[in-house]
Amino acid sequence: MADAGVDIAQLTEDQQLALQQFTAVTDQELKDAIPLLQRCQWNVQIAIARFFDGEPAEDPVAAAPQDTRRQETLLNGFSSSRSSTSSRRPMDPAPRVVPQPESQVTTQAPLLLTVLLAPFNLIYSILSKCFRFMGYFLPFLPRVWGRLTASNINTPVSRGTTSGRRPLNPRDTASRFKREFEEEYGEHSLPFFENGYAQAFDLAKKELKFLLVVLVSPEHDEMASFIRETLLSQEVVDFIRNPENNIVLWAGNVQDSEAYQVSGALNCTKFPFAGLIVHTPQVSSTAMGVALRIAGPTPPTQFVSKIRQAMQTHMEPLNRVRAQRAEQQSTRSIRQQQDSAYERSLAQDRERARKKKEEAERKAREEKEALEREEAKERYAQNLEQWQKWRASGIAAEPGAEEKDIVRISLRMPSGDRVLRKFAASAPIEELYAFVECYEILQAGESEKVSKPKGFEHQYKFQLVSPMPREAYELKAGGTLKERIGRSGNLIVEKTDVESDGEEEEEEE
Repeated sequence: MADAGVDIAQLTEDQQLALQQFTAVTDQELKDAIPLLQRCQWNVQIAIARFFDGEPAEDPVAAAPQDTRRQETLLNGFSSSRSSTSSRRPMDPAPRVVPQPESQVTTQAPLLLTVLLAPFNLIYSILSKCFRFMGYFLPFLPRVWGRLTASNINTPVSRGTTSGRRPLNPRDTASRFKREFEEEYGEHSLPFFENGYAQAFDLAKKELKFLLVVLVSPEHDEMASFIRETLLSQEVVDFIRNPENNIVLWAGNVQDSEAYQVSGALNCTKFPFAGLIVHTPQVSSTAMGVALRIAGPTPPTQFVSKIRQAMQTHMEPLNRVRAQRAEQQSTRSIRQQQDSAYERSLAQDRERARKKKEEAERKAREEKEALEREEAKERYAQNLEQWQKWRASGIAAEPGAEEKDIVRISLRMPSGDRVLRKFAASAPIEELYAFVECYEILQAGESEKVSKPKGFEHQYKFQLVSPMPREAYELKAGGTLKERIGRSGNLIVEKTDVESDGEEEEEEE
């Protein structure tokens, strides 16, 4: 940010968060927001309060190393030169009033003074309780005492908050005023702003609207006629409710603390009172000024005419500011759309890169697994062939014709060939399984002596089954051929690893 003198990237995370909150509330440019936050030590609440109180974002006179008298001379010269070149009378600034309820104002007396006044406080408490007790039986005493002690002050503004009304927060105070107004004057169509003066002030400043402040004092005789004949007239109501006029209406009773402070801030000296507050960009980018004061009873036509004339005087600078803000908002919206589109495109590129990487990893993993399976098959085939040669060398030869204690077996191999073979009756059934497993080696007549493969656990992937009646001669049951099969047998070799064979056929296809 060359304009602001500070690069946003150089700000800390807390400072960037404070800047974001400040611009979200005030809708101010970064070049004006950063210097104001720096002067407020990056305190968002103080910066917002100063912004709405009318402090300019940049004050070259205050920033210059000059004394107070020099600053006053420069300011007076600047004001006089402007007033000489403009026929418009300088506007009074409109402060932002934030009242504090009296119930929240507490003062702590010194400990020594509290101890000294403790007897007097006790006596006062006892007398006040006695007086209230007497007033319960004699109701006229409080009224007489109130008349004797009441102060007859003609100036309404000097009453302040001594009316005895319960202090409330700004929203509740506005609701009470609206309720009392309707009870006194009946139903109406005036769009009263149902919140505090400070909130109405902020709304008018943020949205570049006119803030119409109406202050009423029930003690004035002309107040009721002004409200009924002027404020509630159809001409005034239609003018205020017209959305093209951009008017925010805030009203208050000077008997309330907030309205009393507003009357003092706006220099109200006569009732009924109406003031028009407007943003003054010609003074500074954050200033609000009092464009019009209407004091005393005024006919409705004259009331509307004065307000309309004051509004037209300030309409041109407001329209320029509205156009600037609209352009800034449009630029900001376009930038946000571009950033959003860039983020979406970047996310899509990242997603494609991620999928591409995952696909490459999957293919590499599948190729690695296939290679490992192929190597495992080759090792198994080599170990199986070595085992078959080793086991074939240990199979006993077929008994001769002179042998009587023998078992004749007819085997139907998986290939469909039928093999007749005689075995010794005392031979274990594993001998028959080994003969079937090593049949091809025995047929080839290979007599090579090999050792048993290390770490290889052989498993027979077939079983011998008698067809009728069907009976499976499992190897784990053990026993000799004579015990299990008898003198002769007709057996079928059935494979048990059907799934692995199917997988091999699929791979070959």
